[in-house]
Amino acid sequence: MKHYPKVAVVILNWNGRFFLEKFLPSVYNSNYPNVEFVVGDNASSDDSVDFVAAHFPAIRIIRNSSNLGFAGGYNEVLKSVDADYFVLLNSDVEVTPDWITPVIELLEGHPDMAAAQPKIRSYYQRDHFEHAGAGGGFIDYYGFPFCRGRMLHVVEKDDGQYDDACEVFWASGAALFIKRQCWELSGGFDADFFAHMEEVDLCWRLKLAGYRIGYCPHAVVYHVGGGTLAASNPRKTYLNFRNSLFMMQKNLPFLQAVWVLFARMWIDFIALIHFLIAGKSKDAWAISRSHQRFFLDFFKTAKKRKQYRQKFGTKGIYRGSFIWAFYIHKKTRFSQLNRRKFL
Repeated sequence: MKHYPKVAVVILNWNGRFFLEKFLPSVYNSNYPNVEFVVGDNASSDDSVDFVAAHFPAIRIIRNSSNLGFAGGYNEVLKSVDADYFVLLNSDVEVTPDWITPVIELLEGHPDMAAAQPKIRSYYQRDHFEHAGAGGGFIDYYGFPFCRGRMLHVVEKDDGQYDDACEVFWASGAALFIKRQCWELSGGFDADFFAHMEEVDLCWRLKLAGYRIGYCPHAVVYHVGGGTLAASNPRKTYLNFRNSLFMMQKNLPFLQAVWVLFARMWIDFIALIHFLIAGKSKDAWAISRSHQRFFLDFFKTAKKRKQYRQKFGTKGIYRGSFIWAFYIHKKTRFSQLNRRKFL
């Protein structure tokens, strides 16, 4: 590029001294020529902020007065950041030196593309994709997210099968590039999500506003995953199920939302029974609580709905159940899904 727009790489931290010490050096050594590094802190009680101040004095630190979660925390921090592009980067991500430029080139070359993600591989199994984002995100008709390179618990080895830059439905919050004007237009994350699924909701709202979401395979990062909340934690189960319901109520056309949410209640009930049979009563209770909160916040969430104007706002939704395809038809790879079922 002849022109390098300003990029702000913003890492939201909460008691993450271990990850900052391990991965901040790779981020700081990024070779993009017009970049600012920011650590936003969600009222940590450890010495992570002191560590950054002592070892990386050039990195700007913005402190939140309380733990606002992933969604609210970024919303607050980014109010004080001035750049053409925001890069929301998890603290448990190792980057390669040239990870910024290819994604910025992709976004600069497509005025109608609001956000994008790089290829996300696993830090511990480096030739495999990583669960949170992999080769770009999609959702199915019932609101369950999946990725090119990751279907449920099955993560593919990266053999170059998803090395094409393309449009996706959502870009991972583990390494989310977004144009500042689009962030401000959308209002940022929905703070009521607190954490999990907030990037899917944001990307969906951007698509409804007429923008596209991209995937750039020419930039690679390595994600640990579960750095703040482990996958086995029932709190994660609660947030994922609750926020999925919130997201569909907000973004689907009214009649479709009525039908899909009704179907989701039964699908979630099956998942609850599955957890009980597996002896995971806390996860079963988490699903029950997620439904309780959905109904308690029903009218609050309904007020967030926008007029459904853009037909292509649903491009990238799989018109079926990928969970059915996975378990019944044994389609464990993204490439095995019926392409005609994608809008």
